[in-house]
Amino acid sequence: MIQTLLVCVAALWMCWRLFRHLLFSTALNNIPGPPAQSWLTGSFNQLMSQQGWEFHHNTAKTYGGIARLKGLFGANMLYVHDPKALNHILVKDQYIYEEQELFIEGNRIVFGEGIFTSLGERHRLQRKMLNPVFSIAHMREMVPIFYEVAHKVIVITVYESPWQVDVVSWMTRLALELIGQSGLGYTFDTLEEGSIPHPFGAASKQLATTSTQSTLSQLAQHMLIPTVARLGSRRFRRFLVDSVPSEILHKMRDIVDVLHNTSVEIFESKKKALEAGDEALSAQIGRGKDIISILMKANMKASDEEKLSEEELLGQITSLTFAATDTTSGALSRTLYLLALHPDAQTKVRQEIRDARNENSGHDIGYDTLVSLPYLDAICRETLRLYPPVTMLARTARQDIVLPVATPIKGVNGEKIHEIPVPKGTDVYVSILASNRNPELWGPDSYEWKPERWLKPLPEALLDARIPGVYSHLLTFIGGGRSCIGFKFSQLEMSQFPRGFIECVEV
Repeated sequence: MIQTLLVCVAALWMCWRLFRHLLFSTALNNIPGPPAQSWLTGSFNQLMSQQGWEFHHNTAKTYGGIARLKGLFGANMLYVHDPKALNHILVKDQYIYEEQELFIEGNRIVFGEGIFTSLGERHRLQRKMLNPVFSIAHMREMVPIFYEVAHKVIVITVYESPWQVDVVSWMTRLALELIGQSGLGYTFDTLEEGSIPHPFGAASKQLATTSTQSTLSQLAQHMLIPTVARLGSRRFRRFLVDSVPSEILHKMRDIVDVLHNTSVEIFESKKKALEAGDEALSAQIGRGKDIISILMKANMKASDEEKLSEEELLGQITSLTFAATDTTSGALSRTLYLLALHPDAQTKVRQEIRDARNENSGHDIGYDTLVSLPYLDAICRETLRLYPPVTMLARTARQDIVLPVATPIKGVNGEKIHEIPVPKGTDVYVSILASNRNPELWGPDSYEWKPERWLKPLPEALLDARIPGVYSHLLTFIGGGRSCIGFKFSQLEMSQFPRGFIECVEV
């Protein structure tokens, strides 16, 4: 009797969450937006599709800085790239516009208790512990490792491989080994032709595509993960996953196992080295100067209130490794592709790199010189502007709040809207892509790849907009308390490999 009652209550609660918007009209109904593709999924499939570039482009172009989208069962969602609204969502009211439950619980299942899955004060403490290892001073320490790893890949791809090279595969191996050696003090790959790539690299690439294979699987994730993630013990949840006859679910399980087991292996190795003393740590790859070694040493000295648990340390390993591998490999591949399409840019940056090496008596270029080469830097910025590795963020309003806008919206009823009452529970999608390509800020050529735009003063409209990003008036690395903590690391990766590769060969 009690079990039946609980099931009925749970079902009623789920129905209320899904259909309450049909009973009560809100101000969001007056915000213009594209028509729903389906009564069941709304525009959700178009929004999340890997081939959704045209939908994102048309939505931003047609409806401006804020549009209303229809979500599951007709729920209202907001699609935002208005600068003032962005500042409120990402900075001023960031603790109201929090990560979606799906994001937090889904990432907790995949990555553990890392920086992706923490909120509030715990997130702030994790960032506080991680900030020193991503400082410029520490980046300088990493340059020799970056040179060594990049040189191995250049030798293989330029001098020892056939004429055609699978760039995406090699960039994945490169990015994984860069974060491995400099971030974890661990080697994933010998980087030799014919050697078997580490399973972590394959798993990280499969993760994103497997989790978004179909609309049905996305719907199931959106509706079930926040609830199922809290059911019973970890062993019970594993039993459920093993018992459900789903090929996609079992593939996800196997991917998560690879990520977790690799991280446990690295963590246990670090623990043993730390217990054995500095000499043992110095004998490891990275010589004890890698990100995780420094983090674990700092954690040993932290107060009980600020000390990270072993689960949290393990979560940092999985989270940072995945983030540094998946996004960087795509960005590096895109950079080489764009240089192949623009031979003039390729020639210009090659000469800049060679001149810098000659000025350094033929020796490798140091960190400060490398990151200040103007045209190489312009190429990296322009690539990250036009093709951000992450194109969109999802947030949920945790309470009723008013969202102001920089440019008034013409409502469906014809009235001008200067601020939007956002009901609690509304999903808000921040379009990094639309912000980075906004022609009102970047000019009429905003959809073109032009590194030269970074070699002259940026448009006044862009400077006045105050985009809340930590990098170059872009949202690529986000802003506020959940900005990308490793963006300087990513900058170094983005400049280091193209520098060596373009210097040696024409793509």
